[in-house]
Amino acid sequence: MSQYQRLLLILNPAQRHSPALHHAAALTAASGAHLHVSALVPSLDILKLLEQEPRDEARQNYLQDHRHWLEEEADKMRRRGLRVTTQVDWVDGMDEQILQHVTQIQPDLLIKQVQHEPLLKRAFLTPLDWRLLRQCPVPMYLVGATGHALPRKVVAAVDPSSDFAQNSGLNDRIIREAIGLALQCDAELHLVHAYEVSSVYLGDVGGGGLTLKQLSNELRRSLEKTFLELANLFGVPAERRHFVLGHPVSALSEFALEHEVDVVVMGRSQKGGSHGLLGSTTEHILYQVSCSVLAV
Repeated sequence: MSQYQRLLLILNPAQRHSPALHHAAALTAASGAHLHVSALVPSLDILKLLEQEPRDEARQNYLQDHRHWLEEEADKMRRRGLRVTTQVDWVDGMDEQILQHVTQIQPDLLIKQVQHEPLLKRAFLTPLDWRLLRQCPVPMYLVGATGHALPRKVVAAVDPSSDFAQNSGLNDRIIREAIGLALQCDAELHLVHAYEVSSVYLGDVGGGGLTLKQLSNELRRSLEKTFLELANLFGVPAERRHFVLGHPVSALSEFALEHEVDVVVMGRSQKGGSHGLLGSTTEHILYQVSCSVLAV
């Protein structure tokens, strides 16, 4: 059976050249899934300056223009044998509307273009993509600026240092999701863990002098052992296992660029909870990595 039966693509129709449309079409073709495309139009403040009647007419004309464009794009995909449905709606609360669509459609995967936000704005307002990562009940495929529309290289980024990821089975789910995507797309699967050791000297422990180097080596051996156990469990070939040193955000971004990765599959914080580095890494890497991110 296909990895995906139902896909939901969220589009900003003002960005008609979004790579997300091509990624969704490629994944639909590879999986044979049904693709529903929701083009959500943010309310235009300028229309509030108009009287009721001309405002309603302007809204309808604006929506009709986007519906016409989207149906043309959908017809191109239908002529390729893809199953595609579309809708165009006004929205006030974007994240609430997206989550409502997820509840109604019940997709196996939500696909959306990464919405980049300036650092200063992120300091005061939680970005839409971050809110969705914390709230969305299904895996999210956040399309980056680079990478093949149909992935050729998929990386599962796991964290054997996280008790939550280990005890909850999140590392296993990340790998299974990555395997499913790689099989669906006939892509290479790689497994990676980026780790960072504190540079602070930790002093004597129990009367014995353990240097940072000794502690770091011991930690590395422990993490690498767990990492290799995961790799062995899922049959990842030795040449596709990568244990790299560095801060996870920068190390994973550099790894993705160097190895021409198309999609990084990662875990995330769930609604009502925060699980430290695992979740925050996924959120922050959206603004660092150039490829796509699949968050589970």
